[in-house]
Amino acid sequence: MSASTTAGAGTYAPKPGAAPVGRMIAAQAAFETKMLLRNGEQLLLTVIIPSLLLVIFSTVDIVTVPVSATGGAGEAVDFLAPGVLALAVMSTAFTGQAIATGFERRYGVLKRLAASPLPRWALMTAKTLSVLVTELLQIALLTAIALALGWSPQGSPAAVALLLVLGTAAFSGLGLLMAGTLRAEATLAAANLVFLLLLVGGGVIVPLEKFPAAARAVLELLPISALSDGLRDVLQGGAAMPWGAAGILAAWAVLGLGAAAKFFRWE
Repeated sequence: MSASTTAGAGTYAPKPGAAPVGRMIAAQAAFETKMLLRNGEQLLLTVIIPSLLLVIFSTVDIVTVPVSATGGAGEAVDFLAPGVLALAVMSTAFTGQAIATGFERRYGVLKRLAASPLPRWALMTAKTLSVLVTELLQIALLTAIALALGWSPQGSPAAVALLLVLGTAAFSGLGLLMAGTLRAEATLAAANLVFLLLLVGGGVIVPLEKFPAAARAVLELLPISALSDGLRDVLQGGAAMPWGAAGILAAWAVLGLGAAAKFFRWE
């Protein structure tokens, strides 16, 4: 005799219905993370390029970096490591997320997920959790490489964590805004172009002091510049909390996430 018959007329066992929201978010976040880690192009963008930049520019005298007060053999990596950490956050939260979400929107994946029991806000939460998990893996790898190259980090871990969270929020908002308003092909081109431009002009590898004063005043307001300089103030200079950089990142986060929530199109 079947379970539905023994349970009584009109009832079914197990009872059909959606899983708890928390379980759905966890399952979707795990799926998003697996898909990201299996994508070779995403791994190139999020892991290989930042790692190569850190190794090459720390060991080869290509770009002159500001001399630290203490000097020492590790001063190049002391300058570069915070900037590369900021680049890793941007590559995952902005570039990678924008491209992946843009093509999911084009192929109708988001439309189908929006019709599932998973709420739209829960889908965005799962994507954010996937980004955070990927960033933790990136940061662990880049930190290990930097320490092997002679990096001597200073400052407060809490300040570093706050800057990374604010940077993630800022870049996620901008990435989702781009993915939800542009065509997938335009998102692919624009996201990669922005990545290259900010790599050169965001204080990641080339110090902002190398730019003219007028250009530097504008570049310092960019989220990548605020994140890289803020991390550098803490990890290289030992600052307690760079509130100026944190304020710039918070402003970008509010603007980006607010605009994404208003203008994002699921189809």
